[in-house]
Amino acid sequence: MNPDRAWIQTLLQRHEEPLVRYTTRLLGGDVQRARDVVQDGFLRLCQAPKERVEGHAEAWLFAVCRNRAIDICRKENRMGPLEQAPGSALASQDEGPGELTARRQAHARLTRLMTTLPPDQARALRLKLAEHKTYREISAEMGTSLGRVSQLITSALETLRTQLAEEPAQPAEVRS
Repeated sequence: MNPDRAWIQTLLQRHEEPLVRYTTRLLGGDVQRARDVVQDGFLRLCQAPKERVEGHAEAWLFAVCRNRAIDICRKENRMGPLEQAPGSALASQDEGPGELTARRQAHARLTRLMTTLPPDQARALRLKLAEHKTYREISAEMGTSLGRVSQLITSALETLRTQLAEEPAQPAEVRS
């Protein structure tokens, strides 16, 4: 038997069922589509150079299947509005003036409360929320460990939650 074929056969025996279960959850319980996704994943494995995948084949397969399942879900969501009742797409999705004002006030309040955080917590939280960086990117930028980044962000969020709960929201200003 070809060594690559034996390697793929071993991976198929070990990982097919866990991949099908995982992908079924991602696809909302559709086992048949999950099997198709897993089959596609193994087909891609057969086409990929072995040296590119060897050593992390399980993670590679899970990532390929996850990405394919996400693609399927996105495609369904793009098609979803066609199935809505007539007229439902005409309703405005814009915020009304009240919601917009409340959101702006909450943002201003949160921004003010962030100034009370220790500088390293505020920086880590800003990098995560405002700049959408990953923990790994924050770790590299701040020159600290991933665990420390997690601790900083968790502590900052806990502090903000506590402060928000203790401080009453200010009513909207009335303009005449």
